[in-house]
Amino acid sequence: MPIKITGPALLAAAFALAAAPPAAAETITPIDAVQRGTAVTVQGTVDRILDEDEFRLSDASGRIDVYIGPNLVPANPGDQVTVRGIVDDDFPIEIYAREMVLPDGSTVTFDRRYE
Repeated sequence: MPIKITGPALLAAAFALAAAPPAAAETITPIDAVQRGTAVTVQGTVDRILDEDEFRLSDASGRIDVYIGPNLVPANPGDQVTVRGIVDDDFPIEIYAREMVLPDGSTVTFDRRYE
């Protein structure tokens, strides 16, 4: 049998929900601000596919190569995506992706054999 909350209990529950802190928003780092050796989340447009497991991502601040090997790039040029990963500490600077959110909202997790 479902429980019904009415009157003062309902009002108290509504205030408790309203007073609860919001879920932490994910910080998006502009591409030109990524730091070597750090975990980042970047958003942008897939400019071009560089290889079967690497693509170039750009936003208003710049562009960066994203490595997802040994996986195939699950996006196409022009797609707006979000990438979560680690910024390589080598040259040239690139992101080793761990996850990618595709235009349809689905998330792809990548095998990380490069670590």
